Amino acid sequence: MPSFDLLVIGAGPAGMAAATEAATAGLEVLVLDENAAPGGQIYRNVEAVASDGGAVWDLLGDSYKHGMGLAASFRDSGIDYRTDAMVWQVDASGTVAFTANGVVETVTAKRIIAATGAMERAVPIPGWTLPGVMGAGAAQTLLKSAAILPEGRIVLAGSGPLLLLVAHQLAEAGANVAAVLETTATSNYFAAAPYLPRAIKSLSELRRGLEMRRALRRHGIKIVSGIEGLKAEGDQKVSTVTYEVGGQCETLEIDILLLHEGVVPNVQITRHIRCDHEWYEPQRYWRPVLDAWGATSVDCLAVAGDGAGIYGAKSAEAAGHLTGLDCAFRLGVLSENERNAKAKKWRIEKRKSDSLRPMLDRLFSPPGWVLVPADDETVVCRCEEVTAGEIRQCVTLGAMGPNQMKAFARCGMGPCQGRICGLSVVETIAAARGQSPEETGYYRIRPPIKPVTLGELAALEN
Repeated sequence: MPSFDLLVIGAGPAGMAAATEAATAGLEVLVLDENAAPGGQIYRNVEAVASDGGAVWDLLGDSYKHGMGLAASFRDSGIDYRTDAMVWQVDASGTVAFTANGVVETVTAKRIIAATGAMERAVPIPGWTLPGVMGAGAAQTLLKSAAILPEGRIVLAGSGPLLLLVAHQLAEAGANVAAVLETTATSNYFAAAPYLPRAIKSLSELRRGLEMRRALRRHGIKIVSGIEGLKAEGDQKVSTVTYEVGGQCETLEIDILLLHEGVVPNVQITRHIRCDHEWYEPQRYWRPVLDAWGATSVDCLAVAGDGAGIYGAKSAEAAGHLTGLDCAFRLGVLSENERNAKAKKWRIEKRKSDSLRPMLDRLFSPPGWVLVPADDETVVCRCEEVTAGEIRQCVTLGAMGPNQMKAFARCGMGPCQGRICGLSVVETIAAARGQSPEETGYYRIRPPIKPVTLGELAALEN
């Protein structure tokens, strides 16, 4: 079985930075990436887009172009980089099983860094399973991967910086963006205000957000703030979106609805390997408990980037460098003084990048009516088509948490294995039981953590 000093899972900004830093220090590094090229979600397809140049490269801006330098350094480092590699089992012993191009392999490593990033939070509103309703991040992925724009009249709904960014990018690319519907409550502005002085350290990012809002208005795009009661409706596909604002019900005719209520850490691997986790109340998600260098409660595993908490690409890059340096120290190729000296610039960069996040987390805290669907007919678990009403009924029958809910209604037992529905199921159970999500708990993630075929399992056994 092949063995490495360090195995990095994921090649976004954190994974690339961690791997490059560790390889520079002299470690033998393997990177397993589900994608076909480095970049992750934020810098997706950056090498190909840079090579093509043209409108999409200019459209995505300087923050996206920064990823090209990261990818170039990563490529030049001589790292063993495996693309289209789906990791589906990680053991505390350092053994990792994955499938690449239909072939199952197992490797071992002295240290593992999970740099698996974030996922868009599910937005279980009535009608969200209709064709034509998708995540705003998915539309951005299509733009980066293939320069594809959604066709027809587009409405974006939700909250968070990405909502405005995607609306702006689509509008600049020529898409027909009709409106942006913001779910941010007025009370959130008061909750965020105490964190504004710290956020001033990231003044350029604040200005960027304001400029995007002005640019949307210049495009003639309607921006409606403080909406509630969002519903998607249609027959074979979405055709209208309905919402309430100021006590009035409004309806817009649409062809595409893009939903976004922020992103949450991808904790499948850290849950699977039984790391300690903590509940982060401002954004209503779990994150692994880490030390200052990204190490988890499991000896062999560290986490870098948005899988440890949502702070953005620049912070993820800095965290990757810090975690890579710590791996080099733990494996004896850097002294503690050398590690700490090299880490100083990345600590400064991370503190600067993180300064905006406390304000954003309070400002764009997801609304309760999104977290817990009021309509009993709203689907929560898409894989098994379990509704909010069925979850509440199971609670009355004795289901005390998400793991018991598997036995009652198969929530979290479909192909996504709880990645999409997990937080929504927990929030719905917690509300029905009158307790907090932290008290309710989360799914126990069992191997394989991604769907695999019997043939792949048989190949592993052989």
